[in-house]
Amino acid sequence: MPRGVFFAKTLLFVSCLVFNASALAIEQTPDTEASSYVDKDNVERISVERISVDRNSVVGDLNTDENNVVPVETVHGLSLYDSPELPEDFAYFPHVNPDAPKGGTITHTAVGGSFDSINPFIIRGTPASGISQIYDTLMASNPGEPFSLYGLLAEGVRLDPDRHWIEFDLRPEARFQDGEPVTAYDVVFTLNLLREKGNPFYASYYAGVADVIALNEHQVRFTFNDTESRELPLIVAQLPILPRHYWDQHEFTSPTLVTHPGSGPYRISDVVPGRRITFQRDENYWGKDLPVNVGRYNIDRIVYDYYRDRDIAWEAFKAGLTDFREDARAATWAIGYDFPAYEEGLVKRLTVPDVNPSMMQAFVFNLRQQKFQDPRVREALSLTFDFPWLNTNIFYDAYKRTESFFQNSEMEATGLPSAEELGLLEPLREELESSLHSDRLFTEALPIDTPTDLRERLRLALSLLREAGYAVEDGVLVNQQTGEPLSLEVLLYDSGLERVVQPMLRNMARLGVQTSLRIVDINQYLNRQRNYDYDIVISHFPQSNNPGNEQRDYWTSAAAEAPQSRNRMSLANPAIDSLVETLIRADGRAELDTATRALDRVLRWGFYVIPHYHSGEKRIAVWDKFGYREPFPAYGMDLDAWWVDTEREAELQRRR
Repeated sequence: MPRGVFFAKTLLFVSCLVFNASALAIEQTPDTEASSYVDKDNVERISVERISVDRNSVVGDLNTDENNVVPVETVHGLSLYDSPELPEDFAYFPHVNPDAPKGGTITHTAVGGSFDSINPFIIRGTPASGISQIYDTLMASNPGEPFSLYGLLAEGVRLDPDRHWIEFDLRPEARFQDGEPVTAYDVVFTLNLLREKGNPFYASYYAGVADVIALNEHQVRFTFNDTESRELPLIVAQLPILPRHYWDQHEFTSPTLVTHPGSGPYRISDVVPGRRITFQRDENYWGKDLPVNVGRYNIDRIVYDYYRDRDIAWEAFKAGLTDFREDARAATWAIGYDFPAYEEGLVKRLTVPDVNPSMMQAFVFNLRQQKFQDPRVREALSLTFDFPWLNTNIFYDAYKRTESFFQNSEMEATGLPSAEELGLLEPLREELESSLHSDRLFTEALPIDTPTDLRERLRLALSLLREAGYAVEDGVLVNQQTGEPLSLEVLLYDSGLERVVQPMLRNMARLGVQTSLRIVDINQYLNRQRNYDYDIVISHFPQSNNPGNEQRDYWTSAAAEAPQSRNRMSLANPAIDSLVETLIRADGRAELDTATRALDRVLRWGFYVIPHYHSGEKRIAVWDKFGYREPFPAYGMDLDAWWVDTEREAELQRRR
């Protein structure tokens, strides 16, 4: 996956708060002593000792199998289930223009608040947008393939056939932006730093790594305690490498606005706290001629301007203050493009099909609140979301209702459980039926059959609430056992979503539920979210075509206790934990699809969220100064492959 997709998958804890906004997290604490990095001043001695001492526990010696007989081949790329499509001598990715001109500026819109940090790896602070552009990873993904990686910092890779270990040969020419070389010691330092001091997500995401060793200055080995996860070696290959020589001398765990060196194609050139961050293309970027980079990173300046309000951001785009936007508002897309610049052809719109699973956006119940423990209450409240009315009256029929956590993919559960799904679900039947208060997961088909008429939906909702022990007294829904009224608050940071929330709250009020809506600034929102101080929030669960370790952060008991995890509902269910581990250890596409369908089925019958809607495409508006090749790559629109027509850019500036 492209650089941006990697950060969406591993830094979802950032993105899903602000944009959708995009972030992640989870599980156990690694053996930090075993993972300690090699002292650079004693490299030769310690490297030899380490390999000798660990001969029985570390598989092979550099490039041999566990019996030290058959050499493990050094290859140029990795793929999840098969071989990479591109040969070893490929010159550039098929979707790029290798002769793309350099220059120009692209200004993005960042909506929803501000930022107070340029360190995206820690739990504290709100990081600025676009930070991933300053870091290189060991390998880079091809947006034209579902999950294949090719050498970036690493020029060669060896993967043990039984996945006990993986080794990378680093390019001797690789440099950080301050001129210091990128070495194996930086790789070891980075993994340990992220797991020990970074966001708790990293300890979970890399939990399957038992040890990391610098074999010499340019060779590094990761050994695994989890050999059943096909994704783990590729996850390790996506590790963004941080400069040891810098962070050894600076505090890592505190938010900072002090620029620091990366090794990527862009460097931070200007920071206006809370308002703007600018990245400048590094003319001396060490990796600019690598096949994974040829024809990419063409734009000189990348700017993110911050706006607290969507409407103001929209006016800024129309005025030409920003020149790229993903249009997430159906009404704007349907009737908003009637301004002069669009009518004169200076602005154009692109609709790009999205072949990835449609992202689950939803209202999320906080299960730490006792009132949401009963699945009948959650189901009843879900029935108050009147999507047909919203789609007709607000969305111009632009959306479809989201039902699955893996919507529009072969991983989506449908119908009754298959024999293969039942093989996974039957051993968990007792736990599942107890937690769901029903056997419907095994006996009723998906999608869940509910009335479309609102009156019928509310009638069914009231029946479920009565089953759960509630009754209406003087127009208020009251728990008959505790005497407490059912009340809830929806917490938002974006007023643009109020029009989605209010109709649902009115329908809840018709049932006697006491409701309120609170809109707070982004910093207060983040603090309350981190502390699980809410009843209901809107959250996002983006999925790739190859779900893996990040699922732990969405659904598992370990993530339910971790600060700032993506388990927004604080879901803790041993049966779901088991299904997540089965998914991660899937040994082929068929096994992965079966495990994902089983997980999807359990999540949907649990009514842990109230799903929203999706379009199945990306809607993009741009000022007409960009060049790009079409068709776009199949698994992601690679904005890094775009370029600016500087003559057209100058003409637009004159017309403005």
